Amino acid sequence: MSERAKNKMLSAIDASWGNPSSLHSAGLEAEKLVSEARGILLSSLGIMRPQRWELIFTSSGTEANNIAILGTIRAKARRGNEKIMITDSEHSSVEECASYLEKEGFEVIRVPTRNGELDLEFIEKNASGAILASFMHINNETGAMYDVKRAFEIIREKSPSCVCHADCVQSYLKARVTKKSIGADLMSISAHKVNGPKGVGALYIAPELLKAKKIVSIVYGGGQENNLRSGTENVYGICAFGEAVREHMEKLNDEISHMREVREYIISHLPDGIVAKSPVNCAPHIINITLPGIRSETALHALSARGVFVSSGSACASNSAHKASRALLAFGASEDEADSSLRISLSPDNTIAQADALLDALGEATGHLARK
Repeated sequence: MSERAKNKMLSAIDASWGNPSSLHSAGLEAEKLVSEARGILLSSLGIMRPQRWELIFTSSGTEANNIAILGTIRAKARRGNEKIMITDSEHSSVEECASYLEKEGFEVIRVPTRNGELDLEFIEKNASGAILASFMHINNETGAMYDVKRAFEIIREKSPSCVCHADCVQSYLKARVTKKSIGADLMSISAHKVNGPKGVGALYIAPELLKAKKIVSIVYGGGQENNLRSGTENVYGICAFGEAVREHMEKLNDEISHMREVREYIISHLPDGIVAKSPVNCAPHIINITLPGIRSETALHALSARGVFVSSGSACASNSAHKASRALLAFGASEDEADSSLRISLSPDNTIAQADALLDALGEATGHLARK
């Protein structure tokens, strides 16, 4: 968390202990704090005159994705043979929702993303009859930036009533993410990806969907967040989320340029034998590398011992049985390559000196670790 986000959380704790749904003064103060954060997030998404409930707070990006997908599906009357479109490299919170719906009788179309690019011709051929499309904007493992706006345009030409959802958790405040640039009806974001606290996310919902009741709650209770996400709001986390976003928005262009500079520096100085995957369009903050015959988990622990923290895939899949990454296989990697890949994630705070420390650690690790 950034210092500003932490300080905002502490000041909110001191300022109000109330429940934002309560009508007494402490509750009204809490509601004021939540509304302030909601306004900051909506502004960051390019929405200058928002309706109050165009953004609801959740516990995570995963919950936001679940509400977007399952809430949209539950709002529709079943007619049989309904079609849902996702990519073949989605985050597990989208893939698992789609797999569940597949078992319930929905047809799930998985769009190829070889070399980190959406297959727009495939989308055009398969979009007729789609009721929901859910595509991630930036892949969390490869750093591929997908042209979701064009994909949604194609889908709407074939299926005008299709609801379009973008998982922007990995791209929010790492790239330009606005309602206009993404072109989605629903957008998921998360606080901990932008130096806010863990345990807070949000879902943007276009007012047309709210008016037409094209999304319903999947959490039943007291009716908080416009009856779309019951449960007392995490006031302090929400306040910190808002402050983290405000801080990034003050210097967003410089931050994106800096991350891209550090990324390019690392790629151009990788030790011999280490290869970086190169998506057609890449995010400024993610590098996926393949090591020369060294298992990713072995390299990860060796780097961790040197104070360098990277990932062997999606952090959200660390509790799953070990198997090759869907995202890397979809990108075009072999199973051996996927088993030897590391993901390096950057923040605006990372420096060239830290990049050199990473490169030195990689060189040492690949020099003595056992090959497969």
